[in-house]
Amino acid sequence: MLRNLFFLVFFYSGIILICLIFLPSFILPVRVVLFGGKLMGYWAKICLRLFLGTKVILKGEENIIKNEKFFIACSHQSMFETFFLQTVFNSPIFILKKELLSIPIFGWYLKKIKSISIDRNKINKENLDFYDKIKISANSTDRPIIIFPQATRVNPHERPPFKKGASRIYEALKIKCQPVAINSGLVWPKKGLLNAGKTITISILKPIETNLESKNFLEVLESSIYNELDRLS
Repeated sequence: MLRNLFFLVFFYSGIILICLIFLPSFILPVRVVLFGGKLMGYWAKICLRLFLGTKVILKGEENIIKNEKFFIACSHQSMFETFFLQTVFNSPIFILKKELLSIPIFGWYLKKIKSISIDRNKINKENLDFYDKIKISANSTDRPIIIFPQATRVNPHERPPFKKGASRIYEALKIKCQPVAINSGLVWPKKGLLNAGKTITISILKPIETNLESKNFLEVLESSIYNELDRLS
């Protein structure tokens, strides 16, 4: 219990401090603010190691797509991946729920780094343009877009079907997909206390090429990520 308390106090205090330190950078180029995001990722790793004895292992680095555009499709079990993947890849562009943009300072940070928001509870004109926004964003930068095809955080042993939106993004972008499996929920679950003395493994899987039908893509993506999570459980 004390480990959890110390972790939460130091982790969130550090995140707030980083946000405050980089607050003046909101009027500077985006790359300055992105450096603050990387610091948050490293801070998450440091706090997990220091207070919970968590090891973070990165495997499959040789599979990372280089010298061409791609998007990332990642499993989602905890807050960890939203912070730490900024240190693994080139400051990914997150697709996230619109409510997060309303959080003071942190929401400003998300807007500044060009995050793409969607209102999951409404069908409106803004949402109808959603895939166009993703396409424009992907074509205008070398930063990869990252999606969470489960659409929300899930428990480590849950295997919900991936949302069809992932295949629509694949179809719209016509670029390779980089699957990523992370068992972070074993340490930092969606609900309840954090678990000490465990290992978080970030597994970079083999890329999915651009020549699949959207339905086949979703099947391959889901199978690839869930098979790896089964091995990591």
